[in-house]
Amino acid sequence: MKFAFPSFSGKPADNAPARPRTLDSQKPGVQRSKMMEYDQPLVWVVVLLMLFGLVMVYSASIALPDSPKYSNYTNGHFLVRQAIFIGVSLLAGLVTFRIPIATWQRWAPYLFVITLILLAMVLVPGLGRGVNGAKRWLSFRVFNLQPSELMKLFIVLYAANYTVRKQEVMHKLTKGFLPMTAAVGLVGLLLMLEPDLGALGVIVCIAMGILFLGGINGVWFGGIGAMLAGMFTLVIWLSPWRRERIFAYLNPWAEENALGKAYQLSHSLIAFGRGELFGVGLGASVEKLHYLPEAHTDFLLAVIGEELGFAGVLVVVMLFYWIIKRSFEIGRQAIAMDQTFAGLTAKGIGIWIGVQTFINMGVNLGLLPTKGLTLPLMSYGGSGVLINCVGLAILLRIDYENRVLMRGGRA
Repeated sequence: MKFAFPSFSGKPADNAPARPRTLDSQKPGVQRSKMMEYDQPLVWVVVLLMLFGLVMVYSASIALPDSPKYSNYTNGHFLVRQAIFIGVSLLAGLVTFRIPIATWQRWAPYLFVITLILLAMVLVPGLGRGVNGAKRWLSFRVFNLQPSELMKLFIVLYAANYTVRKQEVMHKLTKGFLPMTAAVGLVGLLLMLEPDLGALGVIVCIAMGILFLGGINGVWFGGIGAMLAGMFTLVIWLSPWRRERIFAYLNPWAEENALGKAYQLSHSLIAFGRGELFGVGLGASVEKLHYLPEAHTDFLLAVIGEELGFAGVLVVVMLFYWIIKRSFEIGRQAIAMDQTFAGLTAKGIGIWIGVQTFINMGVNLGLLPTKGLTLPLMSYGGSGVLINCVGLAILLRIDYENRVLMRGGRA
């Protein structure tokens, strides 16, 4: 009896039976390997973060109906709504995953313009909805849409598309850099009128990051970066309330700050201090009992730190690290196969998630001044979770198309 051993080159031995051939992405004649169709660990990390966030949103919001502001709400109001948001977001992610990356590349400029129009609509009296002095939402009765969240995703697509189209002139100031600067400047003007300096900071980092990865001239990049830093400093200095917030952040324990501009920060730090290594126990937070404002949105990490301690915070940090790491790995792989738009988009998504996560965590830990940015995938909010899921579904689609190309097929 003769045994046929497979060749290490990937070709069957001469006397081995032919392996069956199957369809791959509806393309006949492409042989399927044992490679997974999609990045299952990445999917599970995303789902785990959302479910973990759902539990923590419930814990952080369960006592809110005791205050007059939320007296008409039930204890499970935010839990139910967040669960609905997650369900809708997962469904949107499944639909998004089926859209080829070439389609996103073709529609990127139009999606950017549409989102610009939505940002302008927020400022129209009667259309925009204000919360805590800021007009950032469009009300559709059933839900509120925050166009700045859409812009975070579509600036990734637009910047990647722009870099691919202008690849030959990216080293030139007038033809390569200034048009993109003008587009981001228009976005910045609309966001400053809301105002939403936090979202603007994330969007600028995304655009600058993608242009840097796309090969922009290093001298121009450094000069424009310094100019942007100066502009942010000027905006803060010319706004008395922003300036006061910065000074309060530098010394949150001063009596006038701890009871004023640094109130949220001081109670966030108290929450982390109470949590120590392993926390006071799930549901046992004291700071969420009307001491720490916005505990279920911007300061969710502080509740995690109090209830689950350093260990819980470390788990969250590592899960986000995994997502960001995979984003850059997927992007690098796509660029190696001459899929430049896909590669820049994947890395742009990594920059987006990474920068927003860093800012939110930095604010919670007192490393950065207080800004109204949520923790991606975890904090309460429909627009944020929905757009995060859509963006990560695009990332999964890029990875899927990479795997198809490595098998010798076409996406």
